Amino acid sequence: MKELKELSEKIFRLLYPHKDPAIVKREYGIPESLNINVRISKDGWFVISSTELPGLITQAKDHQELIEMINDAVLTYFDVPRKEADIIYDRVNFGDQVIQYRAKAQTQPA
Repeated sequence: MKELKELSEKIFRLLYPHKDPAIVKREYGIPESLNINVRISKDGWFVISSTELPGLITQAKDHQELIEMINDAVLTYFDVPRKEADIIYDRVNFGDQVIQYRAKAQTQPA
């Protein structure tokens, strides 16, 4: 099942390549950077919100999913069609730690 999902994503991206994130941000009025609030729920999930974008809220089960869910929430907030982009923010800074998106999120020292 996972292989089928990955294959369909590859075909989708062949038909609809990602736009440059800078162009998507400019076209949809998305801020260049975004301050987010992250808390951990009682059951261990990351809960993300932003005072800069009222109503924006999402959650992630681990730090690798965190950057994908932030991007999904922001793209949804600004009503960006999925065919335009999946990722507009490729890194999240947490003090001395950075989560960097490279086809799959990875954590590395800042």
